[in-house]
Amino acid sequence: MAIVVQLDVMLARRKVKSRDLAEFVGITETNMSLLKQGKVKGVRFETLEKICDFLQCQPGDLLVYEPDATAPDSS
Repeated sequence: MAIVVQLDVMLARRKVKSRDLAEFVGITETNMSLLKQGKVKGVRFETLEKICDFLQCQPGDLLVYEPDATAPDSS
């Protein structure tokens, strides 16, 4: 996958439990776990905004683009 979710890294930096973040955002701990693992197909901007508000970060701190090594070169 080219987009890597680094929510777990930001949680560790802020010394925050995912349970507390899930409660603030208004999603289940199960859904928060799936989001942390990058096993979701999408995330609402509203949810992303609440996560950034709680963690005092930018969306780019949570989502990183890493080119797929098996993708064909576009040059």
